[in-house]
Amino acid sequence: MSDVLKQIKSDVESNKILIYMKGTPEAPQCGFSAATVKLFQSFGVPFATRDVIANNDFRQTVPQFSNWPTFPQIFINGKLIGGCDIVHELHERGELEPLIKEALGK
Repeated sequence: MSDVLKQIKSDVESNKILIYMKGTPEAPQCGFSAATVKLFQSFGVPFATRDVIANNDFRQTVPQFSNWPTFPQIFINGKLIGGCDIVHELHERGELEPLIKEALGK
């Protein structure tokens, strides 16, 4: 297993909520990443992010790891939830908050 793949696996396993995104929460580099960060910030919960623009190895390897081609990619409790559209749909159906609460033990 490559070092990059090991780091991705470690990131996913060690963060309750993780967003692989383009840019940072303070300076998102695409609208989908910005909308996703804004949604998670609205819950007032801690979450980790990784900037795939700043690290080309991550940008190439995360989709191989997750079998998901686009960014952002949201992982909750070590499981890929999906991208921007999916987490917003889950939120609209009232299904995202329970996933977040379960992940954070609330």
